[in-house]
Amino acid sequence: MPNLNIIQIKKTKSREFKRSFNKDVYSKHDWLCGCSKMNRLFRFPCLLFCRTLGDKNWSQNGINDLAHLNDKISTHIKSSSHINAHLNLKLLGKQYIRQQLSNAFRLSIQKHNETVTNNRYILSKIIDCIKFCGAFELALRGHNEKSDSENPGIFRRLINFSSELDNTLKLHLEQSTVFNGLSKIIQNEMLECMLFVIRQNIKNEIKHADFFSVISDETTDVSAQFQMSIIFRYILSNGTPVERFWGFFNPSGYNAKSLSECIKYNSKEVIENNDKLISQSYDGAAVMSGRVSGVQKLIKDEYKNAHFVHCYAHQLNLILSQAIMHNRDVRIFFSNLTDVTNFFSNSPQRVAVLDKVVNHRIPRSTNTRWNFKSRIVNTVHENRELLIECMEEIENTFNQNIAINQACAIRRMLNDEKFIFCLNVFHCLMPHVDILYNQLQKRKIDSIEVKNAISRFEENIQKERRNFDNFQNEMPGEVTQCRQKRKRGDDTLLSRICVAKEVCDILIVCVKDRFEYKAHLNSSLLFMSTEFPLYEKSFPQTYVDETIEAYPFLNKSKLQTELELIYKRTDFRSVISAVNLLQFIIDNNLEQIFSETFKLIRIIATIPMTSAEAERSFSTLKRIKTFLRNSMAEERLTALAMLSIEKKMVNQIPNFNEEVIKVFMKKKDGRIDLEFKNITTA
Repeated sequence: MPNLNIIQIKKTKSREFKRSFNKDVYSKHDWLCGCSKMNRLFRFPCLLFCRTLGDKNWSQNGINDLAHLNDKISTHIKSSSHINAHLNLKLLGKQYIRQQLSNAFRLSIQKHNETVTNNRYILSKIIDCIKFCGAFELALRGHNEKSDSENPGIFRRLINFSSELDNTLKLHLEQSTVFNGLSKIIQNEMLECMLFVIRQNIKNEIKHADFFSVISDETTDVSAQFQMSIIFRYILSNGTPVERFWGFFNPSGYNAKSLSECIKYNSKEVIENNDKLISQSYDGAAVMSGRVSGVQKLIKDEYKNAHFVHCYAHQLNLILSQAIMHNRDVRIFFSNLTDVTNFFSNSPQRVAVLDKVVNHRIPRSTNTRWNFKSRIVNTVHENRELLIECMEEIENTFNQNIAINQACAIRRMLNDEKFIFCLNVFHCLMPHVDILYNQLQKRKIDSIEVKNAISRFEENIQKERRNFDNFQNEMPGEVTQCRQKRKRGDDTLLSRICVAKEVCDILIVCVKDRFEYKAHLNSSLLFMSTEFPLYEKSFPQTYVDETIEAYPFLNKSKLQTELELIYKRTDFRSVISAVNLLQFIIDNNLEQIFSETFKLIRIIATIPMTSAEAERSFSTLKRIKTFLRNSMAEERLTALAMLSIEKKMVNQIPNFNEEVIKVFMKKKDGRIDLEFKNITTA
């Protein structure tokens, strides 16, 4: 309401009185309003309903007499025009009084609300069944969804089973001709609503978090369709770090710009302050992790604090993916190598021959683990001749044409010079990758150790790279000079050596890119409780300096004072990790006392670490890959994945079913009544 400029001056023989308008008068009379143009007071109900009736001073002329304002108000509120206008305003948009007082009208409202209660109950049961199918990764629909089908989908079977235990649901399914919740359209709409409610919960959690990280990965489902998954990592209000699956996405293109736009769009969905994003983690593909023009560079340009870090969930198997993506010969080699493991999978007869001849099981290959491929390479390298003998045995003794043809093809492959060369190359390289991975999994590791481990890795790979030149001397007659650009189809030994050197270069570049940012490792060591006695004697100033350089918004002097106090007090030494210390601070309301420590620990716990530290390493990414391996393609893949991967969070959302119904109400087209009515709004 406007603060009117009404001033009245009254003079007497002895003194002068000055009255001015006080805005508090609005709060005393909710029907009072003011006009800043006329500089007068009016009565709002009279402006609407009494323009030609009652006191025109309140409806047309306005009041500006402050001396007698209270008297005028007291007189007017007793008038019939005032009471009638006020009543008309209160009942505006409501049903007629006669209709509200009608027993029939009241009974119709009561019956409607009973129907709504029943419909909400039915819908809640349907939601429970969809949640069950999602949690256990069960396909909603079968091949034949007709009512008389003898083999319907799991969802329909579950609804039918539930109806046998619930008479209300059974009666609805038998009598309803409009809505029974079993159609594909209804299922999809329910999944959309459930996804919306879950994402709103994630948004609310991130809203109350000070920082968050984004983890993205390239994955494929069982139908071999490319999917980019996005995960958000942050700290809950109780100090617990969580990784929340956000969804699967199909970017417009497989390039850095398209992928980064997809990630930025979804990041803006959950935050308004760009400073909250403090780290980004991707797999090994150059388009994702390349520091010059990759996704991480484009994200960093907009989110200044979003450092690219190596995530424990990605491991170093992605370095192999990097090599495969960039070199045709290597890609063919690993594809052929996988054929060996697939040949023996799910065939007891073939495995029996393998055990008889080789007496060594071939590790099963996966698309994501370097260490499994390392074991396969070593096994095939060490038992190549025995495997050839095994294939000959199968060719001579088996009757199945498929088995004979596959065994013959694998035998020829095991004798192929190009395959043998690649087998020798990766047999030399893989142990160095395994060693580096094991070194980086140590819980107590700082940036210096990481730097030294990477330097040793680079030296060893460079040494192997030089050794590849010796292959040329072992085979006379080959061309003595390697061309810088190999023609397609060139199958000389020197061209293969060029391939091997290219793989070495890719491995070195990838490792350097992945561990370029290491400041968070030193920051985490500040809270290694086993080192507190040592830190008390010799304060880790270098770690603090590097931490402040990485996160300049921290108060260095206060952080140093807080850490000195923590190191001196013995009661802090029983805290085994940074996350436990964070929860200790929250439980004892020490956030203000240790403000900078509290802030730094939340940063550390938000960033996915290099090593799989128990308190922080719960890989949502692994659950996503498991889901995609076990699930059939569905139109609502993200919603089903959310119900499976985040089932624990879904069960913790208060009144989840009711929230889903509220969202569904906005999408419905009158097929079912879900909104309660009362007498004044019916």
